[in-house]
Amino acid sequence: MAGGAQEGDEEITGINVTPLVDIVLVLLIIFMVTANFIVRETVEVDLPRAAHGGETVQGLINVVMDKDGQLFFDGAQVDEEQLRAKVSEQIVKDPETRAIISADQSINYGRVMHLIDVVKGQGIAKFALNIQKDGAPAAPP
Repeated sequence: MAGGAQEGDEEITGINVTPLVDIVLVLLIIFMVTANFIVRETVEVDLPRAAHGGETVQGLINVVMDKDGQLFFDGAQVDEEQLRAKVSEQIVKDPETRAIISADQSINYGRVMHLIDVVKGQGIAKFALNIQKDGAPAAPP
């Protein structure tokens, strides 16, 4: 009989993982293709280059000054007073807040120092200056 029980029927003791692997690979391919379309809002800044810069530590807040001198706090444009308020809010939430400060290399050094002073004046003890990693040391102009 075609559908009847046979004397040689045994229990299935192995699991076929081929369909599981196929599904995981398809999901991986879908993730890899769509990951290119997920873009974070960024501000275009021409960062200075350094050959011996350390790895960037992911901070809790990002402060950016673009080539026009406009300030951005975590991607949103702010003025100096709003920046002070937002940094103070972060300090209240977490006293160990760290900041990553990015500034266009064409910005005057004094303006960058003023930005650092504003951030440190609100209570940020640890901050990093964002650079773009360069293969060879650049000759000073």
